[in-house]
Amino acid sequence: MNPDGLPDRADLERELRNLRRGGLPALQSLVPRALRAVTLHSGYAEGEDDLADGAERLIRAAAERLGTDDLIGRAAQCTFGLLPGHRGDPAADRRRAAAQVYGVSDERFRHSQERRVVEQLAGAILAEAREPAVRIPRPAVPQGPRPARPAGPRATTVPYTGLPGRAGGRPVTVHVSPIELLRDIDVLVSSENVHLEMSKSFRPTVSGALRRSAVVGSAPEGPNTDVLAEELAAWVRARPGVLPLRPGTVVPTGPGALAERGVRRVYHAALAIPDGLGYRVDPQSIATAVAACFARARQERAVGLRSICFPLLGAGRGGLDRRTSAEWLRWSIEDALTADPDWSVHIVTRYSEAAGYFDAEVPEKPGKPETPGA
Repeated sequence: MNPDGLPDRADLERELRNLRRGGLPALQSLVPRALRAVTLHSGYAEGEDDLADGAERLIRAAAERLGTDDLIGRAAQCTFGLLPGHRGDPAADRRRAAAQVYGVSDERFRHSQERRVVEQLAGAILAEAREPAVRIPRPAVPQGPRPARPAGPRATTVPYTGLPGRAGGRPVTVHVSPIELLRDIDVLVSSENVHLEMSKSFRPTVSGALRRSAVVGSAPEGPNTDVLAEELAAWVRARPGVLPLRPGTVVPTGPGALAERGVRRVYHAALAIPDGLGYRVDPQSIATAVAACFARARQERAVGLRSICFPLLGAGRGGLDRRTSAEWLRWSIEDALTADPDWSVHIVTRYSEAAGYFDAEVPEKPGKPETPGA
């Protein structure tokens, strides 16, 4: 025990390694000694009645402190089932998801990166406890798939959904949220390069997030299926010489595991042209891609497609600033809806100020600075 009343880091690391096997639900039956001490010391719990929920909130806050767009932070979320819908996943599935963040095998992750993830999470838990802040009471964590985020001085921005916005004179719905958290939207649009090579699954991009979220399979004896990338590769193999695509071309794939969230199709808009070590996007290609998305969706309307969601195409690694991307999206969506108004159109962005480009007002919330990504 340290002079400040907090446990030794080594003791906390050992308990976290044990907790990794049992998962967060195991806290409901027993909160181990070191984690118990740091939870009470930090004010995340006031006593035995809320100790388990407080310990879980503390772990979540520590993982967010590591950075949800950082490899270690995201691997910590996967390792301990902190992502929505994965709280009760078996230990093997959580390890596999964390290994995919680094792009290594389960065994290599277990012998290398996993140790570092646990060490860093233990340090973040102690740092969270030592932070001189007055913590306000927190509500109990629900036992559903999406435990509440911690309240207080370090709260992060909670994703908003259902904000009314407009594309010109046409209504749209604006979501300030990671795209992979959306539900019950028929078509999600991803921005790709003209060679149809998706972002790596650990990249903080729309393409990377959708690729990661669509992975299917959990058999311990074999790898998972990288659904979106494999379907795109199959599409290219069936058309020798097709690459590079003309900017604005749209290629559809199935949703993979995103089907569990009500997604039916993913449309891949080829926009980014390699330019040295980066990319460039012609804004006019956004209009071409939006028109192509609606044309494709009309072809598939017979299977029940009625809603479609666009990110800020070409922003982020594509090189366009968010305002330029939003302006071209507004014009293009208004044109499409003028010709065919029978669509529910959604916009998704991680940036609160971008909602204003579609005349949607976002209530002010305390939170940490936003990180790059469309």
